[in-house]
Amino acid sequence: MKIAAIGTPEKLEELNSILSTVELSYTRLESTKNIHTGGYDFVFDLNFDDCIAGIEDYLLLPDSTFIFLSGVKLQIEAVLPKKLWQNTVVINAMRSFLKRSSIEFATLSDRFDASVFLTMGWKDSNRVESRLGLVSPRIVCMIINEAFFTVQEGTAGKEDIDKGMKLGTAYPYGPFEWCDMIGIKDVYETLNALYNDTHDERYKICSSLKTAYLKSLSAS
Repeated sequence: MKIAAIGTPEKLEELNSILSTVELSYTRLESTKNIHTGGYDFVFDLNFDDCIAGIEDYLLLPDSTFIFLSGVKLQIEAVLPKKLWQNTVVINAMRSFLKRSSIEFATLSDRFDASVFLTMGWKDSNRVESRLGLVSPRIVCMIINEAFFTVQEGTAGKEDIDKGMKLGTAYPYGPFEWCDMIGIKDVYETLNALYNDTHDERYKICSSLKTAYLKSLSAS
């Protein structure tokens, strides 16, 4: 099984933590340039919803190569040529999610056999509808946004909210812990994409979350 992957060091490390459990490895690629010459069975593009510049290169891949694209902050069908739909799998590659024992994914055709995920090291897979935000990112980012509103209104502090959510709902992390793990950039940009797409007030971004996002940009 020949695997290639493109992504940030953090995301690639999460991918490696799963693949290594079944003694698989991947070839790290800096870009999609000449990707069609590698003879890969599977390609993970963990940066796709931040950079879609490699689409033309993916068109050169053989039909036997499956492409796993991060697709939380955009609607894949809106940007991906239909020719690629049959061998594309949309995944939730936000930080902290990829290394879980279960992977969330959506397909654009019925061609993909989800048992592939078992051979790669994931113990379970969860097929969801292909839509902007998928399922888990929508819910988690919305919870984080509500937590920012709660602090902004003076109802509770960040530490108390984190403790309360873990103790009261058995969440693995509190909202602010989750925000730190995912990264404020991805949280903000996911919520922003969801709000622009749906105009649903549930995704309207808390002003203090937006301020934290803007501060993170100036610090980087």
